[in-house]
Amino acid sequence: MKNLIVAISILCLSFNQVSAQDIHQNEVPSVILNHFQKSFPKASDIDWEIKGNLYEVEFETGFLGDDHKILYSRDGKLVFHEEEITKNNLPKSVLATINKYYPGYRVGDVKRISDHGKIMYKAELKNYSTEWKVVFDAQGRILQKKED
Repeated sequence: MKNLIVAISILCLSFNQVSAQDIHQNEVPSVILNHFQKSFPKASDIDWEIKGNLYEVEFETGFLGDDHKILYSRDGKLVFHEEEITKNNLPKSVLATINKYYPGYRVGDVKRISDHGKIMYKAELKNYSTEWKVVFDAQGRILQKKED
């Protein structure tokens, strides 16, 4: 039984290595690279990976090094973009929902997410005893919440 568990663990780890693979920028198709460089000319600390049929790039922008993660399809279309933002950049509707349902919670690790064109916001909400990860739509509705 132990051997079976070890074999399954090794197999899962090897699949994980195949599914996400670090690549050098010169291995990224030019249609993707051109789109990325045109959209984010001042990007720094750039890391590329292949994840299945998608190209993932993680990078930083701005004076404070705001984190970004983007997934491109093989034909160069942006399908997912997650970017670090400040609490002040949340829509008023999202802030109103936080104030209503999470009064007294601190708001941190805020991200704006575009997934196939649908805009969402993710935030960590903390008080003295509880921490939540909550996803909101642009109108402030709670789409998902998970106690952390």
